[in-house]
Formats: sequence, C-alpha cells, structure tokens
Amino acid sequence: MKPSRPYFVRAVYEWLIDNEQTPFLLVDAARPSVEVPAAFVKEGRIVLNVAPGAVRDFFIRNEEVSFSARFGGVPMQIFVPMGAVLAIYSRENGQGMFFDEDDYPEEESATPSADAEASGPVLAAVPAPTEGVSGDDEPPPKPGGGRPTLRVVK
Repeated sequence: MKPSRPYFVRAVYEWLIDNEQTPFLLVDAARPSVEVPAAFVKEGRIVLNVAPGAVRDFFIRNEEVSFSARFGGVPMQIFVPMGAVLAIYSRENGQGMFFDEDDYPEEESATPSADAEASGPVLAAVPAPTEGVSGDDEPPPKPGGGRPTLRVVK
C-alpha cells in the first residue's frame, strides 16, 4: 500500500489555504536528496513558507514537494523528498499535522522486500461455503426470471 503522508500533506495544505492561513513545512534537512538553502538550516531542520504568494511552481507529488522561492533575494529551486517532510502547519495558530520521522520508507527501500512481505499479514482467500453449512438442507431460492418492476412508495 502507498504511504499516506503525501495525501495528508496535500489535504492539510488545501485546508490551510481555504482558511486563509499561511502553510509552513517543517523539513528534515539532513535526509538524503533534500535541496534547501543550507544557510537557513538550524539543528538539521528548516521551516519553509509554502504560501502561494511566497513560492512559484509549487507541486506536492507522492514522492516529493518541489517549488522555487527566494531566500535572501536569491532564487532557488527547492526539492524535499516526502520522507523528509516532518510537518505541515499554520504559521498563525500552529494547527496542522506532524509526522513521525521514522514512519516513512526510505527512498531506496520504498518497495517492500520478499522478507518484509513474508513477515507481514497475509491475505488469503476464504473458502466457499459448502451445502448444509448454515444448517439448511434446502437449496437457496432461485431468482425470479420475470421482468423487473418499479414500485412508487410514498
């Protein structure tokens, strides 16, 4: 099953915009493939203002968030793998959604291995019921072969 984080990020982003809030992304800048301005990273994290007026070409895909923005007047292309998104929240009131750092599959291991599949739950087919299982020895009634009718109920 696909991870739910990109869907939650998109939903919270739209919810914040609809409520005229300023969406902020909290990003783990130490993750591989993250492209953010290093001068603004503090303690391995960066907070990005992703309001429509602050960014251009903003995209939230299942794999990443990308956009272009200016930092200190210098334009820069930002690329954040979805696993590095730690939160999306409102600047004004802090409402939003925060994610666990370790609950997202690594980019290299996004496809589960055969060992992981074997250790997880297994989906099996349910056997078809045999006659007499329900306690009835009579066969089920056959559907009528007549023409369907519509009855008005008031």
